[in-house]
Amino acid sequence: MKMKIALGLTALALAIGLSACSSGGNEQVKIGFVVKQPEEPWFQDEWKYAEQAAKEKGFTLVKIGAPDGGQVLTAIDNLKSQHAQGFVICTPDVKLGPSIVAKAKADGLKLMTVDDRLVDGSGNPIESVPHMGISASKIGEQVGQAIADEMKKRGWKPEETGALRIAYDQLPTAKERTDGAVAALTAAGFPKENVVNAPEAKTDTENAFNAANIAITQNPKYKHWVAFGLNDEAVLGAVRAAEGRGFRTDDMIGVGIGGSRSALNEFDKPEPTGFFGSVLISPKRHGYETSVNMYEWIKNDKAPPALTLTTGKLITKANSAEVRKDMGL
Repeated sequence: MKMKIALGLTALALAIGLSACSSGGNEQVKIGFVVKQPEEPWFQDEWKYAEQAAKEKGFTLVKIGAPDGGQVLTAIDNLKSQHAQGFVICTPDVKLGPSIVAKAKADGLKLMTVDDRLVDGSGNPIESVPHMGISASKIGEQVGQAIADEMKKRGWKPEETGALRIAYDQLPTAKERTDGAVAALTAAGFPKENVVNAPEAKTDTENAFNAANIAITQNPKYKHWVAFGLNDEAVLGAVRAAEGRGFRTDDMIGVGIGGSRSALNEFDKPEPTGFFGSVLISPKRHGYETSVNMYEWIKNDKAPPALTLTTGKLITKANSAEVRKDMGL
């Protein structure tokens, strides 16, 4: 009887050992991808390409939306309970940096950021956390230059034109983008006093619409408007507000950032709108490449680059399909 029990235990131990060996492949890797606004097209696209990476590499992807600080910390604990080994995050507040770093460390999770870079208590980037982001000021400059070029093409007088800066200055990336646009516009001869700040409460179309509507109403002297902001949604809100105040397509130039589904939907409309263009940044790189980097870090102990900055290309109704194809989208 004792011999049978011993043999049974030996067989059980062997089965467990074989099971552990057989699960030692790719399927053991589990990666979280946490975003601040899961309903936005940009983050939906990031998730889509992260899923593509998961399918190709054979790891499990856990998608989590966390629009506030409390939910971020809960998400990290959630990933720990699911036995994830690391996560990529775009946080709703970059000042949560020290808390996120500490929580990830306590839970034994590797950490990488995307889009928005974590900052410490002094507002400086936390350089120990690998990051893939956008060269915000340069992309902003691309926006400003595109607007200036289109104004010149239409023969607009700068003194008759107002510029809506849809502002979200509490996010450093957002401020860098809009400051870059202002710098390029003014370098092209646009009067700085014609730049109208329109602060939005959140980075979506509805809040941008509200901010732009107030700004346009308070500045009735302008015959034309241009608009720029953090993303496509900010500019779409400004365009809708301008339409509501009687500014037709010929009197509005909005250039967004992202080349998101929202922008593409605008280009797909039968007639052009005041949403002239968008600087396309690749959600594929931001979703796919960060996920692959995290996988390699977990699986092969190959740490991601400390900092990767991406750039973009201007797309319009006329060239969006061609440019997206060139960028592998």
